Amino acid sequence: MQNSTTDEIASYLSHHDYSLAMRRMLDFSMDTGDEKLMYDAIGWSKLYRGYEKQETGKQIHDAFFTSAQSLLARLQAAGKNISSQNYALIEASAISKQYSQSSFSLKPVSLQLDTGNILGIVGENGNGKTTLLRCLSGQLALDSGKIEYKLLKDPDYYSIRNHVVFIPQRIPKWYGLLKDNLHFSASLAGVTGSRNQLLVDFMLERLNLSGYAHLTWGQISSGYRTRFEIARVLLQQPRLLILDEPLANLDINAQQTILTDLKFIAKSVHHPMGVILSSQQLHEVEKCAGKVIFIKQGNCIFKADEKQQEKISYALEIETTASRETILEILNDDRIEIQFNGGFYTIVSPQQSSQEIIGKLVHQQVAMSYFRDITYSTKRFF
Repeated sequence: MQNSTTDEIASYLSHHDYSLAMRRMLDFSMDTGDEKLMYDAIGWSKLYRGYEKQETGKQIHDAFFTSAQSLLARLQAAGKNISSQNYALIEASAISKQYSQSSFSLKPVSLQLDTGNILGIVGENGNGKTTLLRCLSGQLALDSGKIEYKLLKDPDYYSIRNHVVFIPQRIPKWYGLLKDNLHFSASLAGVTGSRNQLLVDFMLERLNLSGYAHLTWGQISSGYRTRFEIARVLLQQPRLLILDEPLANLDINAQQTILTDLKFIAKSVHHPMGVILSSQQLHEVEKCAGKVIFIKQGNCIFKADEKQQEKISYALEIETTASRETILEILNDDRIEIQFNGGFYTIVSPQQSSQEIIGKLVHQQVAMSYFRDITYSTKRFF
């Protein structure tokens, strides 16, 4: 494990991906369990943050790289004997929910998730994503079906609450200083004294929150409120983290950062987790999630993962000024269907692959400003 991780970090440093290298260095220090290394990784992170605040183009000192290489060598030595292991985490079998004062119902849904993995729940608003998440978190009683929390022997309400954390889209307001709330959250998990201080400092650096720690809830943006809430619940060390629309209040760069971080955090050797998140940001979720479920009008109409993906037909999304008639003439296949949606064409073919279609359009010099293969994407169901 340690060789692949150190090679990964070394590659980030050599290609000037300093932010990613810093975050992975912090993760590795946590995995070693060595508190001295964790303190030093936090210090190196603060050094990087200082450079990050400098004027654009200002050269990073050699001391930064020297300290990075020294820390990386120590991490490699400390991580020689650590290895990761994932466990079955949750299995839901044909769970359903009907609201007594509404015509809406969540139809039977089955899913399973192991630690180290991310499950994405996608679909338009009002189609049952939040209902499914609340059922999985134990907040809603099921009408039918069964949920097994594989790491709990005799799960009751309290053990599930400690095992599973649910972050809603609208996060309840905190009171007092943000950092004090993080210390309190860690203490609820039984972490006290110097260890409490270390883990809070670690989480602040890991999620780039140190500069905001002494502010209050009303002094930060909605995006940073999401980050602080993630930090708070991670300090409680749940096994399953469930997030409802965590990307809604984040800009595009912050979305990418959070999704990348969740992927790394889920695979932590120190505390592997499972992550379930809902979103309408299909492309972003599909890039980080090993499994994706598409919910429409309470029904699970599509389920895919990295290992098993059934090709219904080839599907391609393009943006071009060419007319539908021009595209059909070039492709010369009456089995192809073309739909036009908001400036994009969706081309569906039972035979021609997306690469073949793109090749024909490029050969005929059709100008395209965007294209994406959505054969295995839930985007084709919207």
